[in-house]
Amino acid sequence: MTAATPQSPGATRAQFGAESRAGEFVRQGNRFTDRITEDSASPPGGGPDQHGRWPLEPHRYRLVWSRACPWAHRAVIVRGLLGLDEVISLGTVDPIRDERGWRFTLDPDGRDPVLGIGYLAEAYRSTDPEYAGRVTVPAIIDTLTGRVVSNDYPQITLDFSTQWRRFHRPGAPELYPEELRPELDQVMGQIYTDVNNGVYRCGFATSQQAYELAYDALFARLDALEQRLSGRDFLVGDRLTEADVRLFTTLVRFDAVYHNHFRCNRNKLSEMPALWRYARRLFRRPGFGETVDFDQIKRHYYTTHDAINPSRIVPKGPELRGWWS
Repeated sequence: MTAATPQSPGATRAQFGAESRAGEFVRQGNRFTDRITEDSASPPGGGPDQHGRWPLEPHRYRLVWSRACPWAHRAVIVRGLLGLDEVISLGTVDPIRDERGWRFTLDPDGRDPVLGIGYLAEAYRSTDPEYAGRVTVPAIIDTLTGRVVSNDYPQITLDFSTQWRRFHRPGAPELYPEELRPELDQVMGQIYTDVNNGVYRCGFATSQQAYELAYDALFARLDALEQRLSGRDFLVGDRLTEADVRLFTTLVRFDAVYHNHFRCNRNKLSEMPALWRYARRLFRRPGFGETVDFDQIKRHYYTTHDAINPSRIVPKGPELRGWWS
């Protein structure tokens, strides 16, 4: 991979992550894993301390996302549920990437109004001039230095819950309660492997065997979740948690893109009664449905994976009115 074309519309499967000899998709690791923490030893306005911890300061950091990306979507949902939209600003990239990657073409003059950059890759190179991997969202950027603090999507949302507590809105949900963490970690690990990343393991597999193994694991897990959610509203305990957010961002994309584009086509989400009821219930909760943009989701997937969809034709379907009915 090279820095010049990590996210071009014609990005290959290998550029998206890596591939094993058996044709299995392997996701690229997260390069920037610093954290913003309450116990940072860095002074206000300073950079990270020796442990890679940045000072917890409101109005300093900017979360960059794409409405199309499920990993970034979860960060925006958690930010909103906790009321952190008041202290962490939001930058949105275009769902269509060109040869230089994620673009700020939705903003006037094609530049992020806070960071002053036209491409997210500029912040990556500013932080690590030797970086040659794929530029990803979500990314938390320090607005004082322009540096990337983190693109570590699983940790970003957990830190929103545990490190930013004093900035949570009154009545904010406890998304990662300490007493439920052992079960949450187990459930979220299963969901990541078989569902969140599982759909990509189907879509970017380059051998029949790798595809079928991923496909079987995906639907075995969905069947288990269908059973788990029969007669209950949430995945763990009797309240909304981080696990529900992580599952939702894959489920809401399932029929629109994963079923067809990634060949996850045993059945649609709308044909699994408990999961469909669960996903629509979350969609209608404040903080969920209003963050979903099916148009941007479909345009991103169908026009940026030329190896899967070389025509770049975006399907008209499926019918999505069921999310609101």
